[in-house]
Amino acid sequence: MPRIDKFPLAASGWPYLLGYLFLALVASALGVWWLAAPLWLITGFIAFFFRDPARNAFSPAGSVLSPADGRVVVAEEVEAADLPGGRALMVSVFMSVFNVHVNRAPIRAVVQSVEYKTGAFVNAAHRDASHSNERIEIVLKDATGIVIKVVQVAGLVARKIECSLIPDEKVQQGHRFGMIRFGSRLDVYLPLGSKILVSRGQKVRAGISVLGELA
Repeated sequence: MPRIDKFPLAASGWPYLLGYLFLALVASALGVWWLAAPLWLITGFIAFFFRDPARNAFSPAGSVLSPADGRVVVAEEVEAADLPGGRALMVSVFMSVFNVHVNRAPIRAVVQSVEYKTGAFVNAAHRDASHSNERIEIVLKDATGIVIKVVQVAGLVARKIECSLIPDEKVQQGHRFGMIRFGSRLDVYLPLGSKILVSRGQKVRAGISVLGELA
């Protein structure tokens, strides 16, 4: 679906927006204001939640950009059995319902795999949500052979993870690849030897904020 520059909205939000907008207009035309008022509020919330502002991803070579808007809740070394060496540096970004929810590729790379895993729907800010919640795990490899993993983790309210990436697809840094509804987190696993440039509690923006530098 083509983007509207003056009112950027994620493609998946248009059916909801147009549907509730139509209902709100009908209720208003009929003068049923007790129904029209909440419908207008819902329409406004949908437009706010599915907003998709333009971003110009530009960073030094080797930089890893945040895949999501939100707050850093984890920035440390962790076990990562499925990555080279069995350990990695992990940065997790928690998205509240008030953040932009469109996710963006942290590096320029080729998609190695995209794997959906079932799980629970506990608060995404909890430490164990990375392994217990429903999620989509994406493995990316850059031109130098460095491998990182990005995980879209569903949250307490989130029930829908969208990911458009497919194996062998080439993605540019900052490329939109999905979103999660409504409130969730993104985990980024970097190889040991990389450098984390953010700390817990720091606010970051997708496609703009640098999370770390690859070795």
